[in-house]
Amino acid sequence: MTFDLPTPRGTLTPDRPLDALTWLRVGGPADWLFQPADAEDLAAFLAALDPAVPVFPIGVGSNLIVRDGGIRGVVIRLGRSFNGIEIDGDTVIAGAAALDAHVARRAADAGLDLTFLRTIPGSVGGAVRMNAGCYGSYVADHLVEARAITREGREVVLQPDDFRFAYRHAELPEGWVLTEALFRAERGDPDALHEKMAQQLAKRDETQPTKDRSAGSTFRNPAGFSSTGRADDTHELKAWSLIDAAGLRGHSWGGAQMSEKHPNFLVNTGGATAAELEGLGELVRRRVLESSGHELQWEVIRIGDPLPEAE
Repeated sequence: MTFDLPTPRGTLTPDRPLDALTWLRVGGPADWLFQPADAEDLAAFLAALDPAVPVFPIGVGSNLIVRDGGIRGVVIRLGRSFNGIEIDGDTVIAGAAALDAHVARRAADAGLDLTFLRTIPGSVGGAVRMNAGCYGSYVADHLVEARAITREGREVVLQPDDFRFAYRHAELPEGWVLTEALFRAERGDPDALHEKMAQQLAKRDETQPTKDRSAGSTFRNPAGFSSTGRADDTHELKAWSLIDAAGLRGHSWGGAQMSEKHPNFLVNTGGATAAELEGLGELVRRRVLESSGHELQWEVIRIGDPLPEAE
């Protein structure tokens, strides 16, 4: 795609391969990768950018498949200017590029309980965008407000209701870039909070393929969650159990595999293409629908164009 671009203070790279920026290590190039110097640089760039040019923000690529043909338009990746973490009373202010695990640890140091973020891979922007959660707590339970830059380059402050939070979902207009989030947390003993996180990490490592190349849970649990994103204990249906019952634990397609350890984790065993990973995921969806009647929904975000031969 050919288009004129503004000249920012940050880094603007043409034809940037994106495979190294995703946890699954797959994906073709972006037409342009923009790494803004700060929020003002990001706002000025978006304000001057042709409105017809697509914009796609990415975090650390922990929940993302970039297709092999790459992404048309501008991919925006926030850097160090957006990873600050501040404590103010019972609130934690975190830049969108701050890692969830770092936020959880800094909060615990201050005696604030955001321990649910400790085992969530990725950064704060993605956590808000996906209403990330575990162990019965979700972003929707703690978010006070968030800041974003609109596609037109305006800074806006968003309230929780603006996101229309649901299970693994938050609404945000296309092209808007989250830059900061403010969370409120309950008080707790710092040592106890750190111990709680250590136990969570041990449980995760015991049950999930944390040493493999994956993007976390591949599919959403099909039922049992309220519109606020909180778990409904009256339902126990899990995506992994449906995949397991369909006989797909460990099933492979090229270099892609549904993990032997946890069948709802899609793994790049080495050299997988995005087409193989997505193809295996779609095969799983078909087989689970045939065997159980449940239609699994992707939790991993898929973006970009396939290669012509993969269409």
